[in-house]
Amino acid sequence: MPFLYSLTAFLVLVSLFRSSEKTLSALRMTVKKILRFFLPFIIMLVMVSIILSVIPERLITRYLVEGNRFADVLIASLLGSVTMMPGFIAFPLAGILLKKGVPYMVLSALTTTLMMVGVLTYPVEKEYFGMKVTILRNVISFFIALAVAFMTGVFFGEVL
Repeated sequence: MPFLYSLTAFLVLVSLFRSSEKTLSALRMTVKKILRFFLPFIIMLVMVSIILSVIPERLITRYLVEGNRFADVLIASLLGSVTMMPGFIAFPLAGILLKKGVPYMVLSALTTTLMMVGVLTYPVEKEYFGMKVTILRNVISFFIALAVAFMTGVFFGEVL
């Protein structure tokens, strides 16, 4: 990683020497985009943290850890299907849940459906793609997410 940082710094310096005006303009745009991204990221991270602190740990373990592994995967995939969360929040959330003892297979189902299945985005998708394509895409994505969760369970020794 330090190599990439050094290379980036070097290339920015080369760019500054070649055209300082364009480089400074690009750096200003970059800072604006980072700041625009940073505030919603922090707000969502705080919201997820508050929600996780309010939900009792025994509730999480009851529904995602202690039950039948396949039922846990189904619950997590249904929860992921009806929840809308960007990846930069979903994956830190998965890390928190992993520390609480949620199996990889269940986390895989949750995060994959969060990214691939969009029950909440159905109305928008229907407008652009039509009802049949939207339903087909969501159903196929749901079953792919279940397959990914199963393979994750096999890989981590949670199944078979």
